[in-house]
Amino acid sequence: MITKDLSIIREKLKQGELIGLPTETVYGLAANVFNSKAVASIFTTKNRPTTNPLIVHVASINQVRALVKRFPEKASLLAKHFWPGPLTMILPKNQVVSGLVTADNDHVAIRIPNHPTALSLLNQLDFPLVAPSANPFNRISPTTAEHVDAYFPSIYTLDGGPCSSGVESTIVGFEDDEVILLRHGAISMEILESQVGRLLNRTAASEHASLPGQHKKHYSPNCQLIVTYEPLFMLSAIKHKKVGILWYQSVPIESIYVEVNLVLAPSGDLAEAAQNLFSALHTLDKMGLDLIIVERLPAQGLGNTMNDRLDRAATQ
Repeated sequence: MITKDLSIIREKLKQGELIGLPTETVYGLAANVFNSKAVASIFTTKNRPTTNPLIVHVASINQVRALVKRFPEKASLLAKHFWPGPLTMILPKNQVVSGLVTADNDHVAIRIPNHPTALSLLNQLDFPLVAPSANPFNRISPTTAEHVDAYFPSIYTLDGGPCSSGVESTIVGFEDDEVILLRHGAISMEILESQVGRLLNRTAASEHASLPGQHKKHYSPNCQLIVTYEPLFMLSAIKHKKVGILWYQSVPIESIYVEVNLVLAPSGDLAEAAQNLFSALHTLDKMGLDLIIVERLPAQGLGNTMNDRLDRAATQ
């Protein structure tokens, strides 16, 4: 159920229900962070392991400080440059944040989203929201209200239009004076390093992830997905399959063995490709294909973020 009526969404949240929340990254499945029953419902609705913590969304730095014990100096610097925005920081939580939200870790993932509709809603509430991506666990992330509605038609989704970034937030943590990159996201590692210096990269996937978005298998369509620098070469090993190819910038050669070709960024702009990535995967996923082949993106900037998502989507 899609709506633009904030009053309906506010009431649903106050009643302890879940809602679809637009952000600049992807749509989230949101609940009152202080309502344990509602938070638990997120895990059951998504079929998400309770060992996989949630990201808290707030409207202001003051709300962040009310939820954490400490705000490191480099966290303040990052907040100054990138909040509101697609940057999630892992900070030591205080006692008001439930262990259910953090998977019993003593740190909480938190950010201020840069989306006018989300911020308007958050500023009208007297509680923050937890909001992991609004998709069943391991499925393709939603970047429109229609994507959420297709997954969860009985839940009210606040329509904020297509997501401008199109991929999830970047996640960082802190150790002493070091900033740790924990998940590639909508702000590239290079952009972060331009503000705080060298980051330690700990983005490796895990079967038992203790941070959002670190599972080896994630973001997956219903059919098999392969990521390669040579999509057409892969066709030589494939027989009698309905195949779709997702290209980066252009389709170099048409093939009679390909059912559909889609292009992420005719301009070659990686930000455009990121904005279109999940939407294109949703389109291909609806076509009853046997196989999706995706051209690997350049290994720089947001290309690293998209390759990370695609490699997880390709994991069997």
